[in-house]
Amino acid sequence: MFSKLAVLRRAYQAPLAWVSLAVDLLPLLAVFAFGWGAAPLVALYWLENVIIGAFTLARMLATGFYRVQMFAVCLFAVPFFLAHYGLFCYGHGLFLRELAQADASEYTSASLIEWALGAGAFLPLFAGAILALNAVYFAVDYIGRGEARMANPLIEMFRPYDRILILHFALILGALFAFGSDDPLLGVFLLLAIRIVYGLFLTARRRIQRDTQLAEGAVPEAATP
Repeated sequence: MFSKLAVLRRAYQAPLAWVSLAVDLLPLLAVFAFGWGAAPLVALYWLENVIIGAFTLARMLATGFYRVQMFAVCLFAVPFFLAHYGLFCYGHGLFLRELAQADASEYTSASLIEWALGAGAFLPLFAGAILALNAVYFAVDYIGRGEARMANPLIEMFRPYDRILILHFALILGALFAFGSDDPLLGVFLLLAIRIVYGLFLTARRRIQRDTQLAEGAVPEAATP
């Protein structure tokens, strides 16, 4: 217990960790300021999965710029990831849109993104904040700290699946509670709580990975925190 708290304290010595927490808390503002219910939340978190997939693809491709053999691996891994992850997000999005009882005359990927972006007031701005945060982590951690030079595209390909599976479960659990209960606001806060707690876990895990890289000499000390 105390060791986990120590990891969290170390993790939040990094300014980016606080930026990440602020972005995770933004939907709470949307609930109180813009009247968001469960539908905009599940739409936003589904878009987050799409954004994660886009940056996973970027991480995979970046490895090919540093090593020729990794470029060869990307020729197989990138199309496979696009097909597999894309189908997963597509099916997940269809399910969530049906759960939200949104009108749907089309079943294309573009129609899902259009539904998600229009599900709540100012939702594109909140999705933009998530996009910007992922871009900063990609630039600072993956490129700036040299992680891309050591990465394997096959490992990067599977990295987001544990995250999206947990978010998938959380979204379904919270959405079912929100859409099916007499007090949908409880479901909304359940969704928020699960996502915020998981964000804390991701920040702690990122700190552990950084410490491991330092111990192995994989990144220079100057690259911390």
